[in-house]
Amino acid sequence: MIDITQKIKTQRTSKAVATVKVGKNETMEAIRNKTVPKGDVLEVSRTAGLFAVKRTADMIPDCHPLPIEYTKISFELLEREIRIQCEVKTIYKTGVEVEAMHGASVVALTIYDMLKPIDKEIEIGQIKLLEKSGGKSDYRMKGSGLRAMVIVCSDSVAAGQKEDTSGKIIVNRLSDLDVDYLVLPDDETLIREKVESLIKQKYDLVITTGGTGLSKRDRTPEALRPLINREIPGLMEAARHYGQQRTPYAMLSRGVAGFASDTLIITLPGSSRGVAETMEVLFPYILHLFPIKEGASHF
Repeated sequence: MIDITQKIKTQRTSKAVATVKVGKNETMEAIRNKTVPKGDVLEVSRTAGLFAVKRTADMIPDCHPLPIEYTKISFELLEREIRIQCEVKTIYKTGVEVEAMHGASVVALTIYDMLKPIDKEIEIGQIKLLEKSGGKSDYRMKGSGLRAMVIVCSDSVAAGQKEDTSGKIIVNRLSDLDVDYLVLPDDETLIREKVESLIKQKYDLVITTGGTGLSKRDRTPEALRPLINREIPGLMEAARHYGQQRTPYAMLSRGVAGFASDTLIITLPGSSRGVAETMEVLFPYILHLFPIKEGASHF
């Protein structure tokens, strides 16, 4: 199974369709009149589909067990065809496309089984995903036109005593943006002055890594908090909550985030693991802030 431990939970929705074709008009009449010998075809197959959605992980090896929050199975009866639609919703780390298709396929198989004694020409047609939403497929970074600066705040990296990994993780994650990169020592005044200059240069996004801990040289929040005139505490709250599910030490991070004029400032921890986890939580969703700031209704 694919590792999804780094993903965050979002609402996911998928719709799948399947078709069952019958060989004669009398079969459709029996379905509508509920006179099929094996019972009410639509209700029995609907029940089978509900079970199938919930048991998908038991049947498909690489599917993750996940909480099914909602399932709806509907039918459209045409002249000689039954059109099945299965809609599934969850709030989880991965999507429910296979669950929706599994549900639709089992509904179709159940209909086939119930109708075969009275119609030898039953045929299951195409089973396919109709639509999906949720997760990162709802967001796009390409073409956003944002200008970003990544600043590594570290005495040891600035002195050449240690190689930077955290800043490069951020740069790679923002590869679809116009990204610049800079290393500074843990100097509160120097960090503040540099970010002030970036604000004047109209950078859209400034992300720092390092200096959010509790050592005497960890002063990045103190350097940048005075520049922020519209703090967004929920960003760091989400990052700390996500991190604390993985390590209790996440509670010790003192990162801050918010707008300084039109520049969004985000202070990330210095560890590569902390940076990777925080970027997973915040991006690309956080880019939704920029069109909101400009008055757009959605990204």
